[in-house]
Amino acid sequence: EKKKRDATAAASALTHALVDHLNAGVAQSYVNQKKLDTETKILQANASHFARQTLLWLKLVEDFNQSLKEIGDVENWARSIETDMRIISNALDHAYKGD
Repeated sequence: EKKKRDATAAASALTHALVDHLNAGVAQSYVNQKKLDTETKILQANASHFARQTLLWLKLVEDFNQSLKEIGDVENWARSIETDMRIISNALDHAYKGD
């Protein structure tokens, strides 16, 4: 009877030791999963922020390109006005001189 109790106690101790060992691994896995979840949320937030920042940069570049195009348009307009004014000036010179 004593050997039976000793065997039962040893089996129970072994079972508890195995369960504790497995629980430690499960607990560590749970902690690791929580860390991964936290890191994933941080990464998603950073990626979202980067995407918004990239869109702002793209908007700035597009606005800058548009401004450059407008400067080119103003330059062409100024050349056109200058050419028209030369034509008018030459016409007035010819009319004044009686050519």
